[in-house]
This record gives sequence, structure tokens and C-alpha cells, in this order.
Amino acid sequence: MPQPAESVPPVPEQVPLPAVARWLLLLFAGLCLALGVIGIFLPGLPTTVFILMAGWAAARSSPRLYRWLWHHPLFGSMLRNWHNGHCVSRHAKWSATLMMGLCALILLLISIPRWAAISGCASMACVLTWLWLRPEPQH
Repeated sequence: MPQPAESVPPVPEQVPLPAVARWLLLLFAGLCLALGVIGIFLPGLPTTVFILMAGWAAARSSPRLYRWLWHHPLFGSMLRNWHNGHCVSRHAKWSATLMMGLCALILLLISIPRWAAISGCASMACVLTWLWLRPEPQH
């Protein structure tokens, strides 16, 4: 359900693309949105990053999907924060840190090749470093 207009900024407009590009981007947006939703429940899968990619692709392919994401109670704030200065909330940063920490612990405890566990942990460390270097929204 959309929030009152005064509390949510208007959806930014985008330049239309050719039909093939729009369909490919819409497919990509759907995939990213699905991965973002799965990431809510699956440790190690970054929800915020996938929602931002879904928003980027939806903005260029489906104004309807983008409006829905922009006004969504959970995902909308991520997109609006990113639009207003590439900001990521402290809550999203801590959630990602805790989930990726849990995933790293699981990787180190299960029986997989050590190189795979180390490379997975290194990848998550890079994502977390990038994420914590993003500014936080000013309220």
C-alpha cells in the first residue's frame, strides 16, 4: 500500500529503452528481486545488493514494477536511500554483517575444500567492506 505522498519522494523518471532491452532488464529485475527475497531467509545471500540491482533494472524496464518497489514497505527505503546519495542504512549493514558472519562460520565448519571456504569468506569480506564504506541516510 503506498505511503502518503509527503513522506515518500516521487519515483524518478527514466528514458525508455528498446523493447528487447526492456524485456531483458525486466527478466534481470525479476531474478534479482527473487534472489533478494531469498536472501532475507538464507544467510550469506545479500538482500540489499539484489534489491538495488532489481530497482536499477526495473527503473529501466518496468515503471509499474519500479513504482511498486519504490513504495514497498521493506524494499522502498533501500531504493530511496540509494537514490539519495548511495546511502545504506545501518540496520541493513548490521543485518548483512550478521548473516554473512553466520555464513562464514558455516563455511569454515562444514567439510568443503579449504580454498572454497577461504574464497567465500574473502568475497563476503569484500562486500562488507564496500557496504560499510557507504554513507548512512540522514534522517
